[in-house]
Amino acid sequence: MPKTILVTGAGRGLGRTLAERFSARGDTVIAHARSEAALVGVPCERRLVIDLSRPETIEDAVAEAGIEELDALVHNAGIAEVAPVSGQSLEAWQRTLAVNLIAPAELTRALLPALRASDGHIVFVNSGAGLNSGPGWSSYGASKHGLKALADALRGEERGAGLRVTSLYPSHFDTDMQRSVREQMGSDYDPERATSVETIAKVVADVLDAPADMVVNDMRVEPPNPLPIRPKS
Repeated sequence: MPKTILVTGAGRGLGRTLAERFSARGDTVIAHARSEAALVGVPCERRLVIDLSRPETIEDAVAEAGIEELDALVHNAGIAEVAPVSGQSLEAWQRTLAVNLIAPAELTRALLPALRASDGHIVFVNSGAGLNSGPGWSSYGASKHGLKALADALRGEERGAGLRVTSLYPSHFDTDMQRSVREQMGSDYDPERATSVETIAKVVADVLDAPADMVVNDMRVEPPNPLPIRPKS
């Protein structure tokens, strides 16, 4: 049965691939991005334009969109600014936490009535950094650890309402963000040693298509032979 699915960060990368995959199989896609221009060419029935760095705008935007029933919400949007703690500005901390943690919490809160009405499913696209962080990953890792806590708390709170909550922890998959991180850290990059964005999109779709009598709570995904992130020698 076709689903109504909202995908955040649908303008590029995994988000756009998810929108294409869901639309191609007949789902109703609500595509989110921070601007209309970012959604040009993205297959979708509806658009939700919100700047996630301003979480205070989310409630009004969702109310205006009038989303009454929603089968799935995929939290995909995110940013990463790699630097040591000594080099992370207050602005970088605030922006990273706003986009990666506070905005997903607020968007989830605003959409809970629509998700409850459909016995919906929420997928948080987290990161390996949400389980283990390291040098240079302070703000990003903190935001993703927080996202794990958000998902864990939500799962316990909403289980009785019929909602399913999944945290997906992909590592080293081929996106613009991965290339940007490698550039910021002066590291080599080999897409042949990364998981493809199409594979991650399939994993998300498979999780959403799980039988109604089960849920995948947490899933770690990584390529068989990932290229370490380390400065070039």
